[in-house]
Amino acid sequence: MIHVRKTVTLVMLAAALIGSCAGQPPESPTPDINSVLTQSVGTFAAQFFQTQTAMVTPATPTPINTPTPIPTTTPLALPSPLAPATVFVTAIVYPSVTPTGTQYTPTVNPSTLAYGCNNLGLIRDVTIPSGTEVRPGERFTKTWQVANTGTCDWLFGYRVAPVSGYSLAEDPVRISGNFPVPKGEWRQVSFSASAPSEPGTYTQYWQMNDGSGHSFGSLLGVSIKVTTTYP
Repeated sequence: MIHVRKTVTLVMLAAALIGSCAGQPPESPTPDINSVLTQSVGTFAAQFFQTQTAMVTPATPTPINTPTPIPTTTPLALPSPLAPATVFVTAIVYPSVTPTGTQYTPTVNPSTLAYGCNNLGLIRDVTIPSGTEVRPGERFTKTWQVANTGTCDWLFGYRVAPVSGYSLAEDPVRISGNFPVPKGEWRQVSFSASAPSEPGTYTQYWQMNDGSGHSFGSLLGVSIKVTTTYP
């Protein structure tokens, strides 16, 4: 606005100077100063606004971004079911001990060894397996595990006595545990002896009797090897 006023003032001064320098021509009409100022201001204003319009760069409208569509929800993939677990079972196999020396002949039909309702079955050798090596004169204890395979109880007077073979021991021995021994139950029976002084293999058989001299059941054997190279 101040710039416009200065421009109008300059125009008026210029007009006054031009008028004074040109002289007074005869019979020339006196110009209307208000009309001249009005025309000058109008021309200047038109030029000014045209210049300002030309200087202003029209704004380019910014296009509105097209909204990005919301992605379609993808269903979550469920995990595959676990495969059935495989269970590995490790079987522990214990090596069997193969006895050496004289082997016992198994009874084909143990019932033939019965006497009346009494019978005995050999379960296993607990100590001194067949063929065990011992030093001359060495003391040892032989133990068997036996079962009442008859149909009646074993009573207090029942004993295991030697019946054949080398005489490692001669006295009958009792079975362990309480009496009577019902059918189907098992017990242990043992005897102690000393090995012969001479090297060699010695075998003896024992058998259960009912105290009245009637033997029955499987033969119970013991077999040792006397050696001077025993470690």
